[in-house]
Formats: sequence, C-alpha cells, structure tokens
Amino acid sequence: MYTSKEIREKYLKFFESKGHKIIDSASVIPENDPTVLFTTAGMHPLVPYLLGEPHPSGHRLTDVQKCIRTGDIDSVGDDTHCTFFEMLGNWSLGDYFKKEAISWSFEFLTSKEYLGLPKDKLHFTVFAGDECAPRDMEAYNFWVEAGVDPSHIYFLDKKHNWWGPAGQTGPCGPDTEMFIDTGKEKCSENCNPSCDCGKYVEIWNDVFMQYNKTKEGTFEPLKQKNVDTGMGLERILVALNGGSVFDTDLYQNIMKKIDELTCNTNVADIKKKKRIIADHVRTASIILGDRRGVTPSNVDQGYVLRRLIRRALRYAMQLEMPDGAIVKIAEVVVDQYADVYKEMAENREKILTELDLEEKRFSRTLKQGEREFEKIVSKGVTKIDGESAFHLYDTYGFPLELTIEMATEKGIEVDTEGFKAFFEKHQELSKAGSEQRFKGGLADHSEETARLHTATHLLHAALRKVLGPQVAQKGSNITAERLRFDFSFERKMTPEEIAEVEKLVNEAIDRKLDVICEEMTVEEAKAQGAIGLFESKYGDKVKVYTMGDVSKEICGGPHAKNTGELVNFKIRKEESSSAGVRRIKATINND
Repeated sequence: MYTSKEIREKYLKFFESKGHKIIDSASVIPENDPTVLFTTAGMHPLVPYLLGEPHPSGHRLTDVQKCIRTGDIDSVGDDTHCTFFEMLGNWSLGDYFKKEAISWSFEFLTSKEYLGLPKDKLHFTVFAGDECAPRDMEAYNFWVEAGVDPSHIYFLDKKHNWWGPAGQTGPCGPDTEMFIDTGKEKCSENCNPSCDCGKYVEIWNDVFMQYNKTKEGTFEPLKQKNVDTGMGLERILVALNGGSVFDTDLYQNIMKKIDELTCNTNVADIKKKKRIIADHVRTASIILGDRRGVTPSNVDQGYVLRRLIRRALRYAMQLEMPDGAIVKIAEVVVDQYADVYKEMAENREKILTELDLEEKRFSRTLKQGEREFEKIVSKGVTKIDGESAFHLYDTYGFPLELTIEMATEKGIEVDTEGFKAFFEKHQELSKAGSEQRFKGGLADHSEETARLHTATHLLHAALRKVLGPQVAQKGSNITAERLRFDFSFERKMTPEEIAEVEKLVNEAIDRKLDVICEEMTVEEAKAQGAIGLFESKYGDKVKVYTMGDVSKEICGGPHAKNTGELVNFKIRKEESSSAGVRRIKATINND
C-alpha cells in the first residue's frame, strides 16, 4: 500500500533528478490576489514567474502545494471530495516544453522505480483543436513516442483539454490529461475519459502555456512558453490503493480518533458525518496553522474557516462527542503534518486554542438559536416557513435536521422546499462572492496595481514604526483601485496613529525613493533586516525590495520603479478583520 510520504518523496526525487529545484509550499492565503480567498491550485503562487518574472531558483521547479477549495463542500463525505488537498507539481518557466513534460510524466507513472502503473491501465486526452487553435498533434505524437498505444489517446474539445486565462486575456493553451482505468464496465460503446461514469479517473494534468489571448479574442504565440502540471496527492493515493480518500493514511488516524470519541452510533448517515468532521477539522487546522494567520470571523477567509469549524461541531454534537472533541481530533492532524509543513508544529497552540474558542462561541450561539426557535413557534404557526428555517441555519448554525426534530416535537411542520430554495440562493451568492474559480493567477498586473503593491510595503513599514515592531502582515488584497492590508494588532488604531502612518507613507513618496530589487539567500535577507514571510516558495534565494532607509521587504513583485509614482497615499478605513488582526483600506493618487 502506497503512503502519502512515499508519493511525496518519489515525486520530488524524480523531478529533482531531471534538474528541478525543490521549493516548499506557499501559504494557503494568496498574496495580493483579489480573485480568490485561498490558494486553489499548485500554479497559483507561481503566476508572476509564469508571466515572465525570473524565479530565484531557476527555470525548473517542483513542489507539493497546500490547496483549499470549498466550492464542492456539499460533496464532502463521498469517496473523493476534500476541501483541503495537496497538489504535486513540476514547472518549466520558458525551459523545456511538451516533449520532456510528456516523456517524464509517462516515465514517472510507469517506471518500477516510481509508481509502476501498468501501461494498459493508463489513458490520455489531448486537445482536439478548433477555429482558434490547431489540434495538438505534438502532444499526441509525443505520447506515442513515449510508448502509449494510440487507441488509448483521445482528442477532446476545449471544455476538457484547454486551460484558459484568468480573465478575458492572458496566457493560455492546450493541456493533456492522464487517467487510470478503474476496471469498471464501460457505460456505452463510446465511453471515454470525458464520461462521468467512473470508469476513468484523472490523476495528472500537463498544461502547455503557449498562447496569449488578446483583447480581440485572437491567440498569439507566447514568447515564454511554460509547462504547468498538477497531480493531486489524495487522488493518486486512491487510484493506486483503491477504496476512498478516507481509507488512505492521510485520514486513517483522524478517523480512528473520531471513532474513539463517538458516543452515539444510532445516527442517520453516520459514515458521512464522520467523514465531514474529519475533512473539516483537517482543513480548519491547516488554515489556522498557516503563516498568514487567519482566524474565525464573519468575512472572507475567516468566514469560510468559521463555517468549516461549526459544521464539524454540529455533527460532533449529533454523535454526542464530548466537549473539546474537535481539539483532540486537531491534535492528530497537527501531529500528522508537523513533519511535512513546519508551520503546523510552530502554530500548534494557536490551532488548538482557536478551535477551543470557536467551540465555546458556537455553544453560546446555539442557545441563542434555541430562543429564536421558541419565538417563531410561540406565534402559533403550524408550519415554519423556509426563510425562518434558513435564518436559524445561517445565523444560529441550526442544521435543517435539528429544526425539523424540534418542530416535530411540537407537532409543527417545516417548509423544507422553501429552505432549500433559500439555501441554494445562498450557495450561489457564496460561490460568486467568496471563492471564484481560479484558472490563471493575479487578475491584474497593471502599473496601478504595481504602485498599490509598493504602497503596501511603505504602509507596513509605517505601521511598524508607529505601532511597534510586533506588527506583522497577515494578508493583503489589491485591485487597480485600492489596497487592503491586514496586520496583527490587538486594538483599534487612534485617529492620531492613523494620521501619523499616513504622514510617514507620504513622506516616503515625496522623497522619490528608487525601488531596488536584489536577489539573495534567505540568510542574507535576514541578516540585512528584511521583513516578510521567509517561506520557500521563493526557493533558496529570495527577492528583496528596498526603498531607501524606509522599507526592506521580501516579496515576489510587481512594484513601481520609484515611490514618487504613487503621488499621494490616503487611508480610507481602519477596521477589525478578525481576532487580533486589523485591516486598512487605502488608495493612491498618481494623476
């Protein structure tokens, strides 16, 4: 049976032998990206380099990236869906292209030294071509050259084998996908990897960024052609070992602890509920343990985190787990990942403390919800309408099943269809507003965004000078119109402090300081007093941006060339982001 540690090590070792530099996972909280709340794909942190910025570790990279996707949260509990997953990837930044990527993919999959999959179990898809781009015969021929039976290669349309730009324009291109045959019967004579019947399971995807989509909708060849690949660790483990993702070593100890803590086994859908608890506590622990310091709140990443924790708590209560059960489950998660992601060990106490606090908050909220329920039924209703049922769910964390159970005891019905209508509307709003599908990277690399990015460095330096060196960046979100900067601080800033910070930033702008970028080792950056997250997404070397004697910070760009380009800086709002984290919204005037 393959283990997660074995697959991680085999993958990184293989691509290291092909000249790739191993880099560590970046944060699950994207840096300066307004398009998503979480890192949703392995390529996400590397987009600036895919767009042409030189990476300090060179042109060939490989990593295991932490990723979070909650768009399919209601599917969690089946055999395959997880909200947190690890994506194995290898990257060519203007170096090798289709031939090497395809031959190495095939070698890793079939070589006895690595995965040793039977060739006849593997199937492949390539882009069929359309009016915008030709059929990808290069990929087809390279698969055949590698040793693939042509009958196992399928040409599919853009829906299946094309990776589009993040927005209306930008880098894009065909991809080729790898599938394993599960042995199930074909659903029809035309059954192929595009079917959803379950016979073919995708295990790897090689993206070939070779075009730039223009404003006119045409496709031009890119000057820097890149390879971007992704293999889901959880999915490949299931493909290799069989069973469900919850049967893999990633979940075995977590599920064992849940079984130990479960006191009520006479619960409907108990298997699914145990799986949801396992998944949500695992994901919540990863978010809480992240370097960027997200905690439960009612907005953005904190809202998603709170939703995950409270959903796990609701099911834990149904299974009559003792108080503090999710903390005990989280201890298993932390122990499991401490050797893989060192920040999990470093933030162990924070993870457990925040989960304990959220459980206590939820217990109070639950009591408030019970009072709200009594208010509704005290009006003499014979049926609780869908809007009220959803209000109990959305505001007080009441699952529909609990509302139905309490209503039944009083001889009252619940409008479940009405609840579902409000719930579906809420889902659509959540998907549109809190986690857009990511297919490319930073939404905007304009000069205005670069200037606002530069302003965050000046703001960070000013905050540390006014409030103290304990201030640390906890996240940022930049569009072409404004910046949003989160930082660690326990209280509301005074008007005088806000004015002083704004003054210091504008003084740095008026001095017209050159923004100087230097590459150096992490040790050199620390020795020079650079601030920032010293995470290995940057490799052994990092980029350090210096602005006179005001700011020296590790970062990946993009930036203005001179602080004078910002002209004027204005703080528009200072508010709470989450516990111990404040948020500043600001603009610049570069007219």
